[in-house]
This record gives sequence, structure tokens and C-alpha cells, in this order.
Amino acid sequence: MELKEIFKMQKGLDQHIEQQHQLDKEDLFDRKTLALLVELGELANETRCFKFWSLKEPSPRSIILEEFVDGIHFIVSLGIECGFEGIDTLSVEKQEGKTLTEQFLKVYESVHTFRTTKKLEAYKEMFEHYLWLAALLGFSESEIKEAYISKNEVNYKRQQEGY
Repeated sequence: MELKEIFKMQKGLDQHIEQQHQLDKEDLFDRKTLALLVELGELANETRCFKFWSLKEPSPRSIILEEFVDGIHFIVSLGIECGFEGIDTLSVEKQEGKTLTEQFLKVYESVHTFRTTKKLEAYKEMFEHYLWLAALLGFSESEIKEAYISKNEVNYKRQQEGY
């Protein structure tokens, strides 16, 4: 997946938010990490992949995609926080034999590893595991990028409206 434009857009949004909320001097790493974990939980909830006790169908694909790109916002923001915005591309390959539940757990695990190490390789692995989740969900790179751009615009608008 091509990431240069996404990193650029996210950096602009992050700067806007940090200035508007007087957070320029704050270390937001842990808050962004927690936000990512919350978004990951919201995404899992919309897919309902772990709800073995329920017969209810997953949310519509558009809702699941919107939740997915919320996670992209925080993953990219964490990369910017650590100075990793030079990453141009990452793989969006599906891991064979993984269920959605297994992949969600793999993403949670990789977020924890990245949080404790803050190393580039752990960051790339976390991002790749998240993108593999997209492949399992059936999202294409173009769908993800289009949805990210759309949600980025919504996030800017929310900030202007005092969200």
C-alpha cells in the first residue's frame, strides 16, 4: 500500500489538533496507542467475528471500512510520533489460514510489542498485521485510501466545529 500521501495528510491533521488543543509540547504516544486499541475493539465489534453466542450479522461493509480507517489514522499518527513517516509502502497481503479472530489478536499483540519497543521493525510489523486484517475483510488498497481521505476530511471538519 502506498503511504506517502496518507502520512502527509495525517501529519497535517495531527498538527492542527495539537495546536488547537495546546498539545504541542505533550507526549501523546500512550494516548494514541490506547486510541488505536479502542478503535481496534470497535472494528472487531462491528465484524462480530468473536461473537460465537450471537446469530446477528456483521455491520454493513461501509461501517466496517470506516472503523478500519479510524485505526489507520492512529497507526499513522503513531508512526509520525516516532519519526517513521518516511515509510513509502507496506504489503497488504493476506496471511493464509488466519481467521479474523486470530488476526485481531495478532494485531493486539503487535501493538503491545510496538508500544514497548518503539522500534521501526515493530512498527512495520504492527502496520502490516493491520493491513493483513484489511485483506481478510476484503478491502482493496484503493478502498482503504479513498475511505481514509474521506474520513480525514470529516476529522478536519469535526475539529473546526469544536468536536
